[in-house]
Amino acid sequence: MSLLLAGCKIGEISVGAVADDKEVFRIGEISCSLKEAKVYLANYQNIYGYAFGLDLWQHDFGMYSLEEYVKNVTMKELTRIICMAQLAKKQEMELTEEEKRKIADAAAAYFNSLTEDERTYMGVSQNDVCTYYERYALAQKFYGSLIGSINGEVSDDEARIMEIMQIFVSDGQKAAAVEEKIAAGEDFAGVANNYNELSAIQVTISRDDVADEVEEVAFRLDNNEISNKIEVDGGYYFIKCLNKYNRELTEANKENIVEKREKEAFDDAYNGFVSTLSSNLNQELWDSLEVDMESGLHTNSFFDTFENYFGEV
Repeated sequence: MSLLLAGCKIGEISVGAVADDKEVFRIGEISCSLKEAKVYLANYQNIYGYAFGLDLWQHDFGMYSLEEYVKNVTMKELTRIICMAQLAKKQEMELTEEEKRKIADAAAAYFNSLTEDERTYMGVSQNDVCTYYERYALAQKFYGSLIGSINGEVSDDEARIMEIMQIFVSDGQKAAAVEEKIAAGEDFAGVANNYNELSAIQVTISRDDVADEVEEVAFRLDNNEISNKIEVDGGYYFIKCLNKYNRELTEANKENIVEKREKEAFDDAYNGFVSTLSSNLNQELWDSLEVDMESGLHTNSFFDTFENYFGEV
């Protein structure tokens, strides 16, 4: 259950029959029908199964099958969307008439793209697709409103990436030997080759990559400056600064920091809410749902079609 419902940290979880034997699961006030699950599963099996022009269904993935992976992705996405849609409603978010019109157009476009075999497998109508898109749109709208308030300004110093050489040793005797050789003017790289216990000597680091004790010293160094011995839990570091400010990597790290802020803000709002929800999973029905590669199911445009229409609003 923890794997299948990985999209939500749900409070009370029950495994067994739900009210409707065509419901795969119910979370809070919203259920996921077998039809909706098939729409997502059919799309994901083609999105993931034929990546980069390769037929990955013909490859051996060892102890985990591609089918298991696709089913887990499907369940994770469905539970995430249903939880977010309910959170949007709790915050009294609604779709505008213009958004509903765009969604209706997207539903018509996607439904008309389906073959008879695909419609038969899914068992969906155009109205069903419209309902799924509206739920998806509410989830997206909630996420957009949440991250829209996040501060996107990141200073150069906060995001700064340094290029360094490092020596780490795990005992005091080795640290004393390294300290003596560096003080005598021996080449740092040569000393590192003989003493460093880490897998790499020359690395790039950001503030979150290293222990606080190392960060405090390393980010004060100038180019070609070597630190004194830095004691950390489990050993000792020596750092040589090669480039205290890699501009290109720093700019890229600013994006990573903003993404981290967004994730933290989302997790705070999301996890607290969904932990209060109850859930019922029809395990037997979910287990019986199989990836169908023999019935000419080629649809993979459910999400792209949504973006083509709703993304313009």
